Amino acid sequence: MDKNSRFHIFLLISLVAVFVWSIIDCRDLLTWFLEALPSIIGIPILFFVYKRFRCTNLLYFFVWLHSIVLLIGAHYTYAEMPLFSWIRDTYHLSRNHYDRVGHFFQGFVPALIARELLLRTSPLKPSKWLFFIVVCICMGISAVYELFEWQAAVLSNDGAVAFLATQGDVWDTQKDMFICLVGSLSFLLLLTKVHDKQLKTIN
Repeated sequence: MDKNSRFHIFLLISLVAVFVWSIIDCRDLLTWFLEALPSIIGIPILFFVYKRFRCTNLLYFFVWLHSIVLLIGAHYTYAEMPLFSWIRDTYHLSRNHYDRVGHFFQGFVPALIARELLLRTSPLKPSKWLFFIVVCICMGISAVYELFEWQAAVLSNDGAVAFLATQGDVWDTQKDMFICLVGSLSFLLLLTKVHDKQLKTIN
């Protein structure tokens, strides 16, 4: 077993452990399911295509980190994550901002995934057009997620309130999408050289 395989196994086992912790005594089972859904869908996909389409370690690491952020939010609900409640109370903030962390990664990680898929499965090369397309994909994902939250609010009551985590902010949706944009730009501006270097080792 090579070094990369051991790293991937560590990520998987540790993520399963967090997954089990997250669901045990979670605040609300419906909210947990809605918050954890991206990981519930995404991780099995990566697992089943692992032998046929091996991704970069950078992608696996940030998918792992994003999943942990989601599972922590699913366990406590985003509006009641203890550390960020402490930060809110200590610094007299208007709200618990843990959901902003989630939306940052909602831009950061899809940017990484989209860029890797486009570079490996399409004629696109690193360019300004690739940059623009990746940002548009991330913003599209963010918009779809906000529509999903809207429908959850329409179809349910208590669980949807915790899932939306607006905390009384009428501009919450717009701010979430802006944070997603910041996340996507952060990856593209900071880590594309690292990503390109790792892509050369698997192409």
